[in-house]
Amino acid sequence: MANTTSAKKATRKIARRTDVNKARRSRVRSFLRTVEEAISSGDQTAAAAALKAAQPELMRAASKGVVHANTASRKISRLSNRVKALSA
Repeated sequence: MANTTSAKKATRKIARRTDVNKARRSRVRSFLRTVEEAISSGDQTAAAAALKAAQPELMRAASKGVVHANTASRKISRLSNRVKALSA
């Protein structure tokens, strides 16, 4: 348990930041899920639209430190390849 005033404040800050990060991570996962569902349904236009919406969300999460930048880039790359493969 935190004893000093600064440690108590740090605990409060960490709790707030955790809530924000959880919300951001959940939001990113929701966007990714819509892309996955569109890909599995085979609808290329819906998948492309969902990916276009998910990209900035993923990069925003990366810039805020919720996910690593390379992870976000990798996910976008792999999803865009799968969306592209739908048209072929």
